[in-house]
Amino acid sequence: MADKTHTNSHKTHVTIDPKDLLNYPVPLSPPLPSISKDIELSRAMSAASKSSLFSLSTNKVLFEDEWLIVVNKPQGIYCENVLASVPSLLADKLATEVNQLELHLANRLDRDTSGVMVITKSHKVAAKLVKAFTEHRVTKTYVAFCIGPTPQWGKITLKSGHGRSKFGAWRVYAASDVGRTLPGGSSVREMETLFEVLLVNGLGCFKDEEENIIVEEKSIIDSGEKKDEILVRAYPQSGRTHQIRLHCQYLGIPIRGDVKYEGVYEWKGREYGCHELHAESLSFEHPVTGLPVLIRAPLPVWASQALQGLAC
Repeated sequence: MADKTHTNSHKTHVTIDPKDLLNYPVPLSPPLPSISKDIELSRAMSAASKSSLFSLSTNKVLFEDEWLIVVNKPQGIYCENVLASVPSLLADKLATEVNQLELHLANRLDRDTSGVMVITKSHKVAAKLVKAFTEHRVTKTYVAFCIGPTPQWGKITLKSGHGRSKFGAWRVYAASDVGRTLPGGSSVREMETLFEVLLVNGLGCFKDEEENIIVEEKSIIDSGEKKDEILVRAYPQSGRTHQIRLHCQYLGIPIRGDVKYEGVYEWKGREYGCHELHAESLSFEHPVTGLPVLIRAPLPVWASQALQGLAC
């Protein structure tokens, strides 16, 4: 951090900008790759066009009652467009006026993430369910297809900080930085994910030994190492933006197609237009009845095909 210095022939005057006194935490994950800017812009434009034409069909509904409707969000569709398509789906089934419903997204998925998405039908139910998510009383599982060196672990729990860098990108921070102020005025928040390896190059059967890592320094990844196809299941213990994607990047196994976080854009002669991450399941206490609810979304083709060839 540089001081602003003014000098004349008699004495030196030093003026310090108060902002320079702030010792901001340093992100431990890399900045966005240069290749990602143009690719992400193209993907966003394509998704916007596709989303504007989206219509929710009944085969995408995983669960519905008087208070909730849970859907399997397709890859490459914005959450807001899924929400906007719910009234037309319900109009065919409801005798009451659909406009009287107070529809809310209880959870959000990234544009290219598919899977379980919960929509509430009233403000009151929305408040209860959002509070359950905030208080980590909702259990979530995800499946991701990653490319990188074969992990030396069967299970691993990663604890780190999470926040926006001075350029506005989400980054991994040290666990000890949690609570510290970031350039934009927000603070570093805790982020924790448990990962389980399901397959490596089509083979399963891994040790049950579990590692725990508390992130305090940059990860060291050998870019020259052999890259394998790795299917993992993730159990996020917090709900941070891009959490699983960031932690996969930190572990050196970025998600296939996730160019924003160093995932391969091209693999074995094929280009990937989306990252391969799927919100597999949600379990929670029903906000009205109090009964346990477990909802699973069918696996996408890239995951089901990988698991079909499962062998030890």
